[in-house]
Amino acid sequence: MDERAQDGRAAVRGRWEAFRRSPFLPATVLMFILTAAAGLFAGSYTYAMAAPTPHHVPVAVVGAHDPARAKAFVAAMDKALNASLMLRRTPSYAEALREVEEQQVFGVLVVRGDAVELGVSSASGASVAQVLETAAPEAGRALGTPVAVRDLKPLQQGDPRGLALFYITLAAVIIGFVGAIQLGVHARELNPGERIAFTVTYAVLGGFSIAAVVDWGLGALDLPFAESWFILTLTMFVSGMVFTMFNTLLGRWAMLPTWGLMVLLGNPSSGGAVSWPLLPSPLGAIGRWLPPGASVNAQHTAVYFRDHQHVMPFLVLAGWGLVSCAVFLIWRHRHPGGRTGPADGETS
Repeated sequence: MDERAQDGRAAVRGRWEAFRRSPFLPATVLMFILTAAAGLFAGSYTYAMAAPTPHHVPVAVVGAHDPARAKAFVAAMDKALNASLMLRRTPSYAEALREVEEQQVFGVLVVRGDAVELGVSSASGASVAQVLETAAPEAGRALGTPVAVRDLKPLQQGDPRGLALFYITLAAVIIGFVGAIQLGVHARELNPGERIAFTVTYAVLGGFSIAAVVDWGLGALDLPFAESWFILTLTMFVSGMVFTMFNTLLGRWAMLPTWGLMVLLGNPSSGGAVSWPLLPSPLGAIGRWLPPGASVNAQHTAVYFRDHQHVMPFLVLAGWGLVSCAVFLIWRHRHPGGRTGPADGETS
């Protein structure tokens, strides 16, 4: 009996060893990973975008012509939004418009006598402008107060829903790391400097292609071409180097953290499809520190607020790029690619 049990265990171990050395083990692992990834992909985008809800929306209030009426209207707006407006009192309408241009507020509230005027900024966030435009008349009817709503900063005609910037960023992100994957498959013997150089090159060409098709080809957006091209190039390069970094650290499983960081977390939280004030709070806080969010932020400001560009999105992108390159170069001996040549004398 003991011999039969030992023989059975030996047979099981033998079958497991054969399975472990076969291509069926990684295929089985991938099957479960893809199953989980499908649900996570759908869940992350649904969580972020299916039912956007305002939390704290900054709005400039001009003057104090009728503080009681202003407070009543804001309270009615809060009730209609099931959220709260963050009021910023400004001394003049011109100052309020400057805050709109600086993207410090999403609207301007002016109370004059018995009437209320709400200026929204679709360019600051189309989804936020939409919920404000819907809630303002509802609040006015509740108070019996006439409400005029106008768009202070409309979107471009070719992008009425404000999604084009999200799509071009998504293209740069995905093509960026897919390009790095393909370099690993088809140009495996590239040494570190060569791999970085080719990543820069396809990022420059890919960024130009995206900008040219969207602006010159389709006319969907009137881009500040050089700046938008640079942002797309930087985004694509960072995305490619993030994959290269994870490929150095984790080998063939690098796609998992790359996809999780850039697609499952980064794109839904970027503020491109749903503005940050409408995102669940954790995503709204994290998004601007990830490459897709920084790219959308920089591109959005370049297109709609050209004289008020911020340095922070570029610092975020540059930071991710530098860290990724540093990790790759420091641990280049762990990267699955590279070659040893008579001139370089090293394996990378």
